[in-house]
Amino acid sequence: MKQVKMLRPGDTIGMIAPSGPAPDRKRIDRAIQAIEDLGFRVIVGPGCYEKWGYLAGSDAIRARDINRFFADPAVDGIFCMKGGDGAPRILDRLDLETIAQHPKVFLGYSDITALHLVLNQKAGFITFHGPMPATEFVTDDFAGYNRDHLLRAITAPEPIGEVLLPHGAPPAEVLFPGRAEGELTGGNLALICALMGTPYEIDTRGKILVIEDIDEANYRIDRMLTQLRLAGKLDAAAGIVIGQFSNTDPADPNKALPITDVFDSILRPLEKPVIFHQSFGHDRQKTTLPLGARAQLDGETGRLIVIESGVYA
Repeated sequence: MKQVKMLRPGDTIGMIAPSGPAPDRKRIDRAIQAIEDLGFRVIVGPGCYEKWGYLAGSDAIRARDINRFFADPAVDGIFCMKGGDGAPRILDRLDLETIAQHPKVFLGYSDITALHLVLNQKAGFITFHGPMPATEFVTDDFAGYNRDHLLRAITAPEPIGEVLLPHGAPPAEVLFPGRAEGELTGGNLALICALMGTPYEIDTRGKILVIEDIDEANYRIDRMLTQLRLAGKLDAAAGIVIGQFSNTDPADPNKALPITDVFDSILRPLEKPVIFHQSFGHDRQKTTLPLGARAQLDGETGRLIVIESGVYA
């Protein structure tokens, strides 16, 4: 997996909206300012100003912005403005040949998982699962953990090392012990499952699978994990890291398995290292993970250690 050129102060960021629209123009302006506050220049893709129902403009507009910014030598990195819905709709509109020839920092999470999988597997370069300008950059929580871990991942050529948990976060738990090493892959569980059976489905062979999600009932998480198990994706992985599963409490606890029981019953029988409560996903504090970079999973101590940088100087 290719590393990408690290970002430096004064570099130009292309901001795109491959999924949902911004709530209003004011949020876009705040996102631009937040990127500039990091020391970068900003070019805003026209799709950021579009709205078509729950999408930021038509599929053609959203795909065009991605293709344009990857091809443009004046653009040093690409930040997805926000998540939402719709990224899978544009996968077959991407100019993957051109994109593969111009790898650069690509940042986002949630619905952006679909694009991470395509860029990692089809274009062959490392991408970054982390906070986004119109959702995290503009909040009071961004300063500190979120900002520091983002810049550490995209502006420094050294590996980020151990993924440290935010202050006050629950400690990591070991669901099954053991150690594993491999490239990081994954992201949002629902998006991973949405691409199954397509040319873009996830390849977990020998890799460390990272998963997170939000607003999914426990039985749906069970269903999605079972789909991956039956498809052989869990068996093929070297190890599994469970991030933040937010807002999963059942409406009626008497009719639901606790989320820990769902994970334990499906993942423990795999007899490979699995750790829970890592710091990536939809919670307020989140780290930035270089997807495609090599990492070590220590299922004895509950640690995830990234041993390869996603960027080069």
